[in-house]
Amino acid sequence: MSKLTHIDETGRANMVDVSEKAVTAREAVAEGFVRINAATLALALSGDAKKGDVRATAEIAGIMAAKKTSDLIPLCHPLALSKVEVRVEPADGGLSVTARVRTTGQTGVEMEALTAVSVACLTVYDMLKAADKAMTIENVRLLTKTGGKSGDWVRP
Repeated sequence: MSKLTHIDETGRANMVDVSEKAVTAREAVAEGFVRINAATLALALSGDAKKGDVRATAEIAGIMAAKKTSDLIPLCHPLALSKVEVRVEPADGGLSVTARVRTTGQTGVEMEALTAVSVACLTVYDMLKAADKAMTIENVRLLTKTGGKSGDWVRP
């Protein structure tokens, strides 16, 4: 098993020192899904939800969340993000959420992409919970990451 980088040799929390790492272009893509009944999905797509435009609000929330990741995840480095794109699209049985995050720096943006997707999904839930309390948030996961010493990774 590989050594965990966020725990030091004594078992204490450790923020990784990235000062010696090369600055490279980095990108991560994550996805998630909000399972919604057909009537609620139609409401979300109509733009007539009581709280406003569900998709646009969730996309903005995801972008904002990516920018705040280091405030939410204790050992994440604050990053200057060069691009955050969040898309909430209709899919069979609900809404598919995808986030693409980019930076040029010394550490990756996987957590920012995952945070963007998670908060966008939670925003969809919040905006539609009055119509469908049985919604589920599913399959939040990293799809790809590029850049850095460990190289590229694509979900098999």
